[in-house]
Amino acid sequence: MSEPLKSNNAYSIADPTEFSRNMMKVAGQSQRLITDFLKNQAKSGSNGPTDPLGLGQTFVDFLGHAMRNPGHLVEANFKLWQSYMNLWHHTTQRMLGQQTDPVIEPSSSDKRFKDKDWSENQIFDFIKQSYLLTARWMQETVADVKGVDDHTRKKVEFYTKQFADALSPSNFLFTNPEVLRTTLQSNGENLVKGLNNLLIDLERGKGQLAIRQTDMEYFEVGRNLALTPAKIVYQNELMQLIQYMPTTEEQYEKPLLIFPPWINKYYILDLGEKNSFVKWATSRGYTVFVVSWVNPDAKLAQKTFEDYMRQGIFEALDAVEKATGVKEINTIGYCIGGTLLSATLAYMAAKGDKRISSATFFAAQADFSEAGDLQVFIDDDQLKNMEDQMTAAGGYLDGAKMATTFNMLRSNDLIWSFVINNYLLGRDPMRFDLLYWNADTTRMPIHMHMFYLREFYRENNLAKGKLMMAGEKLDLGKVKIPIFLQSSKEDHIAPYKSVYKSSKLFKGPVTFMMAGSGHIAGVINHPDAKKYQHWINDKVPERVEEWIATSTEHPGSWWPYWDKWLAKLSGEKVLSRTPGDRKLKVIEDAPGTYAKMK
Repeated sequence: MSEPLKSNNAYSIADPTEFSRNMMKVAGQSQRLITDFLKNQAKSGSNGPTDPLGLGQTFVDFLGHAMRNPGHLVEANFKLWQSYMNLWHHTTQRMLGQQTDPVIEPSSSDKRFKDKDWSENQIFDFIKQSYLLTARWMQETVADVKGVDDHTRKKVEFYTKQFADALSPSNFLFTNPEVLRTTLQSNGENLVKGLNNLLIDLERGKGQLAIRQTDMEYFEVGRNLALTPAKIVYQNELMQLIQYMPTTEEQYEKPLLIFPPWINKYYILDLGEKNSFVKWATSRGYTVFVVSWVNPDAKLAQKTFEDYMRQGIFEALDAVEKATGVKEINTIGYCIGGTLLSATLAYMAAKGDKRISSATFFAAQADFSEAGDLQVFIDDDQLKNMEDQMTAAGGYLDGAKMATTFNMLRSNDLIWSFVINNYLLGRDPMRFDLLYWNADTTRMPIHMHMFYLREFYRENNLAKGKLMMAGEKLDLGKVKIPIFLQSSKEDHIAPYKSVYKSSKLFKGPVTFMMAGSGHIAGVINHPDAKKYQHWINDKVPERVEEWIATSTEHPGSWWPYWDKWLAKLSGEKVLSRTPGDRKLKVIEDAPGTYAKMK
């Protein structure tokens, strides 16, 4: 029989006197927290819309549809009542010492309820199941409302999930067994430390909560991140070009040029010794170049998507040719860097420019018709509010706002888990290079970013063949070079269904591959780690479901599979090139000035 809370178990106060002292400290810190918050609110005033996401009107419209069918709401409430009755019956049986199956269980990937007392303790088990029943009821009820347009439905479903996630009992002191035990056993020291962490994060965010996901003081680009030997060999106002030192006596004739996303820094490809993609690529005999985008400020606010093509891709291609003497170049585009590369390939095809001989896409979309939850943020009202905020800020979107949007896509992992760890448990953030990179945000110039959101996410004009750039209507059907599409099974930013659609847009030979994990770990998965898996298929049928059904699963990293594909397209082996040995001189050591810009 499982045990309820008792005074002589782990839920007893260790030292009542010390506990009282710490509660006094908590009260003092809370008072300071409230005072500082009110001061910051007074300083900031009320500039900007009170409802920038347009949630108020969205839910009003949605509830209007729901009320047209009151029978549906009555039935939904009756089902919820039945679920509660089943849960009460289950709990009563447990209290009587009987074994009974749970009414509802969290998914195997849900990390919120891993503590043993969520299952073994009757009270916490009841709290957990009651929450899961309510959360499921909320989301199912919203999903079943008839007559709602797709965008409104997706928006309501997304924010209903955000609301349900925020109300999870794991997020509160008295309903989280681990937090409650820690509080009682440490005499409240965790709450004192947690409030101090909260105050530090508010000061970092200048009144806005800037949750630390990792130890921000431990990591430094160029000291313990981005250490693969390389040089900056070219730069302009938008990017620096990095050329990596060779690690083999010979290299493939065709160099490899990588365009990372400018939403974050390039060094996701070179985090550390054991997970560096560029270090591994050099060891395979490739001459590797990577674009390191600038972190733009108000001076670059007028830069456009076309500028990123001309000063990013075209000038990098010219520079690589000068550095190697080779005109035909293999390329990689990651995330938005891949979207830019797709558009550029269509433009080059229209112009007869054949300098790019193959393109690999990491988690990159060209067709945005199934772009996932990010589409929730893309409607006319939200885009107009965003544009107004960017104009008021000096012509750019602050990187922290972009990071918050991405974190909301996985709020339990990227928001609430840190609230629990940092503020309720009072622990210091862990040291994790990937999370430091995630927090090392960059700004978005207004014209470039609004063009990207409207033309790609909102209108999907590249996939429709309607996108105009630099005076050309872009047609991906004219792109005939070999294409390699990498996707990830759990990618919440570039869903594999969306990535697969590109296989029908390009008209040359296309290879599609799906990796395990998500947007980052699915890409950055060194073979030595022996993690996850990947699926391959020689055929590219019409639907991704058909591709999956006939694919073959392989353990571990997909990098060697890609290497075999690219090696065949890279020419003969030549003597290795060293940065600065041809027409481009070394400017500075990598990672370079741009990567360190805050």
